[in-house]
Amino acid sequence: MNVSDTEIVWAILQKNGYARTKELGEADVVLLVTCSVREKAEQAIWNRLQHLKALKARRPQARAPLRVGILGCMAERLKEEILHREKLVDVVAGPDAYRDLPRLLAVAESGQQAANVLLSLDETYADILPVQTSAGGTTAFVSIMRGCDNMCSYCIVPFTRGRERSRPIASILQEVRMLSDQGVKEVTLLGQNVNSFRDLSEVHFQSVAAPGLSRGFSTVYKAKPGGLRFSHLLDQVSRIDPEMRIRFTSPHPKDFPDEVLQLIQERHNICKQLHLPAQSGSTRVLEAMRRGYTREAYLELVHHVRDSIPGVSLSSDFIAGFCGETEEDHLQTVSLLREVRYNVGFLFAYSMRQKTRAHHRLQDDVPADVKKRRLEQLIATFREEAARANAALVGQAQLVLVEGPSKRSASELCGRNDGNIKVIFPDAELEDAAEHGAPGRAQPGDYVVVKVTSASSQTLRGVPLYRTTLSRAAASH
Repeated sequence: MNVSDTEIVWAILQKNGYARTKELGEADVVLLVTCSVREKAEQAIWNRLQHLKALKARRPQARAPLRVGILGCMAERLKEEILHREKLVDVVAGPDAYRDLPRLLAVAESGQQAANVLLSLDETYADILPVQTSAGGTTAFVSIMRGCDNMCSYCIVPFTRGRERSRPIASILQEVRMLSDQGVKEVTLLGQNVNSFRDLSEVHFQSVAAPGLSRGFSTVYKAKPGGLRFSHLLDQVSRIDPEMRIRFTSPHPKDFPDEVLQLIQERHNICKQLHLPAQSGSTRVLEAMRRGYTREAYLELVHHVRDSIPGVSLSSDFIAGFCGETEEDHLQTVSLLREVRYNVGFLFAYSMRQKTRAHHRLQDDVPADVKKRRLEQLIATFREEAARANAALVGQAQLVLVEGPSKRSASELCGRNDGNIKVIFPDAELEDAAEHGAPGRAQPGDYVVVKVTSASSQTLRGVPLYRTTLSRAAASH
C-alpha cells in the first residue's frame, strides 16, 4: 500500500513542478511515507527523523531550508505529537490528503508547519495515474480500494485509513491497459480489504444484492447491497492482456464467493495463489480479535479453496501473543500452521495500538519474552512446513516470470512462479518455445520454464529449460 501511495504522491508532485532525486543531499523536500500497524514501524521513522535533523542543521545558509514531511498512517495517528516533538517536521499529511501536498509544501516554505489529516469517505485518487517506482519494471501495483470497515480489535487501519471506498472500475481498467502497453507483465490489485471491492459509480448496478459471505463467517457491519463486486473486476482485468499475470492482496477470508474461486481456477493469467490471513488458530482468540470466524470455518474455507483451485499456493498472516492468549491457544495456532502448510507466511508479535478496541477493552497481558518465544515457535513451524510444501515441487517444471539478476549472484536470474515463490536459476542461452524463436538469454519480463532441482522454505532453485509465453504455457498444460 505504501509503495502505491508513494507513486500517487510522486504523480501529484510532478504535476506541480517538483522533480525526483535519488540523492538525499540534492533534495529540497524529503517525504517519509509511514506505517502504523506496529510499534516497530513507527520507531523506524522516529530514528530516521534524527538522521534528517542532522542533515537539516548542516544545510548551507545559501540554500532554501530543507522541508521534511511525514505522510500516511503515522501522520494520521500522531499529528500533534509529530508537530510538537519534532520541530524539524514541516508537513504532515494523512493518507487522504496527498492532493493537498503542493499547498502544504508552499505553507512550509514560508516557515510555518502545515498539516492535513482529514479522512475522506470518497477519495480513491482514481484520476491520478501513479508514477512507477521502478521505471521499466515488470511488475506493478494498482490500488483498487482504500480503507477498511472490519474493525478487528487489534487493528489500527480503520482509524488511520478510514472507511472502505472503492475506485470506479473504468479507471482501474484504464490504468491496467496503460501498464500493459508499457510492457508490465504482472499487476497486483491492492486494497486494505481487496475482495470487499464494491464500485457504486455505475447507477444501474446500485440495487444488486450483496454476495453471501464464506460459510461460517460474519461481519460487525450489515451486508451492503449494490455495486459491481470483486468477481466482476477480476473478470474484466484478466481479459485485458493474456500475457499479464494478475494477483491481489490483501483479502479477508470472509469475502471469497465461489465465482471468485472459479475465475481464479479458469483464467490462465490469474495466479493460483491466495492470501488467507488467519491471525490465530484458536477460536477463543479469533473471537477476541473480532475476526468473524472460528478455526473450523477457516479450515473449511481452506479445504474448499484447495478443492476449487487444484495446486493453489496459500499464504497467511499470524499474530503471536494477542491479549489473553494462553499456551493452549498458541499451540492451536502451531497446529493450524502444520495442518494448512502455507507456502508463504507473515508472522509478528502483537503490538498494542491506541484507539483500537483491544486498547479500550482488553489487556496486553502476554509478557514480551513469552510473545518472542511463541513467535519464534510459529516461525520455525511455518518454515518447516513451507520447506515441505516447496520440496514437493522438486523435479517439476515451473513457469517463472523473470524479474532480473539474483541479488547474490550476477550469473543467476531471479523470478517468481505462479504461487509467488522466488525461483533462482542460471542465466544461460535458452531456446524459445516458438518454432521461429532464436536462442537468447532471458530478460526481465520474459517467461521461462524452469525445472526445480532444490528447495528451501523461502526459495526454489532450478535449471532453465526454455523461454515461452504465458498463453503458450497454459495451452500446453
